[in-house]
Formats: sequence, C-alpha cells, structure tokens
Amino acid sequence: MIYELRIYHAMPGRLPALLARFENHTLRIWDKHGIRQAGFWTTLIGESESNQLTYLLAWDSLSEREKNWSAFLADPEWIATKTETEKDGPLVQNIRNELLTPTAFSSVK
Repeated sequence: MIYELRIYHAMPGRLPALLARFENHTLRIWDKHGIRQAGFWTTLIGESESNQLTYLLAWDSLSEREKNWSAFLADPEWIATKTETEKDGPLVQNIRNELLTPTAFSSVK
C-alpha cells in the first residue's frame, strides 16, 4: 500500500470554496476513477490554520496511482468543475505532495 500526502494552501479567504469543491464535486469524480481517500483534515492549530487542507489517498501501487490520477485530471467533468469553481480566481496557492510507504511497525499498512 502507498499513501499520498497532499497539503493544499488555499488562497486567502478561499478555503471554504476549496472544501465545498471537494465535498460537492471532487469526491464523486474520484469515485468514478477508483481514487480512494484515507482522510481529510483542516489545521486546528499551527502556522497555516486558516488556509490549509491536508488529505491522504490510498493506492495499491505507483502504476495504479499514475493511471487513475491521470484519468481524473483528463476527465471533462473535473475540467469543467475546476473551471467553474475558479471563475472568481484560483482556490489553491500551492500544493505539497509526497508518496509514503508504511514502515514495518506502522499501524496503517
């Protein structure tokens, strides 16, 4: 199992719109492409508490990730959703992305 850690820094004041896009659109499109989330978090206390969204995706392999993520990015529904939700400007300032593998002693495998 491979986990993908993605940390989004939203544009100032745009975190609510980013959360709404995930909740109302993105997750449904991910389901269509076999993208599995392992959790979503906002920052309660920390340097980016007002504009950070963190989430994990679960993959069986790097090839599954490449195939499914590429299909998602090319999906016409996703492209239209991204365009519509960013008509008043971008939602995301930057994204940090890491692919993680569990250690032998991890409770998550």
